[in-house]
Amino acid sequence: MEDKVMRETVKEAWSPDRDDYAVQLDQLKEMVSSCMQCGTCTASCPNGFAMDITPRAMWRMIQFGMLDDIYASHTYWMCSSCYTCTLRCPRGLKLTSVMAALKRLDMLHGKGRKDGAFYKAFMENVEAHGRVQEVGMMSSYFFKRMDNPALPLQFIPLGMKMMGKGKMHLPGGGQGSILKPMFAKARELEGTP
Repeated sequence: MEDKVMRETVKEAWSPDRDDYAVQLDQLKEMVSSCMQCGTCTASCPNGFAMDITPRAMWRMIQFGMLDDIYASHTYWMCSSCYTCTLRCPRGLKLTSVMAALKRLDMLHGKGRKDGAFYKAFMENVEAHGRVQEVGMMSSYFFKRMDNPALPLQFIPLGMKMMGKGKMHLPGGGQGSILKPMFAKARELEGTP
């Protein structure tokens, strides 16, 4: 399948419709421009088994501007930011930064991906509490999704089981004030509100 994607990349190029998109797409292309397609990133990725497009194929798709195909996948949302691909890249490319940039672009594009809602709820929860507090995070996630009001009910048995084993933390407390300056600095560096 990966070879098919590589052969058809030129035919399916996509042009962004906004200037900020064009600038960011150019930056993404620059970040992966020296990728030699060795596959070290894909072989090193601990989440690679769950990705529908391998990281190596994604870098090539970025080079050809195939953002629609990339956004149709869930690959970049599967990135856990472990930096293994970045550390092992023989060219020293900042591939984890590319994955983060794709997440930001997806949010800018406004596709409203479900994965984006989870990512946003997770980060807001960590910023507020200094760690994940599962009940608050999942409540925020379900509220952000708002596409299926019955969805939270499906998770009640799992939540009860986790609470019984002491694996779920109720909202409150935490050390969020410690992380607020770090999050503010990250937003400043990224140029996001």
